[in-house]
Order: sequence, then structure tokens, then C-alpha cells
Amino acid sequence: MNATDYVINAILVLLVLRQIRGSRLDLVSLVLPVVLVAAAAAYFLRSVPTAGHDIVLDVTLAAAGAVLGALCALTTRLRRGADGKVFAKAGAVAAVLWVLGIGARMAFAFFSGHGAGPAIERFSVAHDITSASAWVAALVMMALAEVIARLAVLWLRGSRVPPAAAELVGSPADGVQVPS
Repeated sequence: MNATDYVINAILVLLVLRQIRGSRLDLVSLVLPVVLVAAAAAYFLRSVPTAGHDIVLDVTLAAAGAVLGALCALTTRLRRGADGKVFAKAGAVAAVLWVLGIGARMAFAFFSGHGAGPAIERFSVAHDITSASAWVAALVMMALAEVIARLAVLWLRGSRVPPAAAELVGSPADGVQVPS
């Protein structure tokens, strides 16, 4: 990994701070991580090999990323503010899951060049993974799937957040509370 690789991954990790601090669940907060990962994909991804079991590797890592992203979104607290906007705040579990995905990719990239290369090569040969490009493509797809799954689950959950108490008309004593 070179300095640019570390900077790109550091930016992705810093997204966790934004999530922990909390922010409105709006178009910018949902799309920003996708744009950043798409930019990282454009930087890292040169081809998507399809020989051997490369597609199986892609699907497996993309599925792992999707699970991490969905779990991250499911462990993010959502509430609707008095202004009617949904507010999202990631807790420790969501942050750990997000960092776990990024950390796993960074660790793989680092150790592939610092001693684990022969083991990765043996695994690749044994499982018909054709090249280092196959691993890069699969890791990029994992990141994209993680971010897109998080976005989709947050969007779905956000659309179902009930109105805040200040938005309700009527009182509990009336037995009727209707969103204003």
C-alpha cells in the first residue's frame, strides 16, 4: 500500500466519526459514502477478471460487505426531530462493523505485500483465483456492497421512523394521535 491508499482508507474510516456524531438522514449523508467509495473504486479498479473462480470471490466478498453494511445500518439509531427530519446516529456496534470492513480490506492489502503473499498465492491457486486483479476487484466490490447496503437499509428504516411527539396532533387522553 502506498500513501494514497492509506489516505483513501483513512477518509473512509473518518466517515465513522460523522456517523457517531450523528447527522440528518438526507441525500448528502446517504450519497457521500457512495461517492467516496466510487472514487476509491475508480482509483483501485482496473479490471474485473472473470476466469476461474474470480466471480465466486467477487460474490463472496460482496455478500460479506453487504452483511456488514446492513448490520451497520440496523445498529444505527434513528429518530425524527421536531422539524420532521430523520436523524441518524451510529453507536459503538455500528462503528465497529464499519471499521471492521475497512480494516479487513486494509489488513489484507498490507499483509499481501508484507509476508502473506505466498499464502495468498497458495490459496488462490487452490481455489482457482486467477490474479491479484481478482482480489482487488473483489475487495472493491466488498466496499461498494457495504456502503450500498448501509445506504439502502438506512433509507428504508428512515422512511418508517414515526413522527416526533411534537408533530402529533391530539393527546393520548383523546385516544387519537394523528401525524400533522
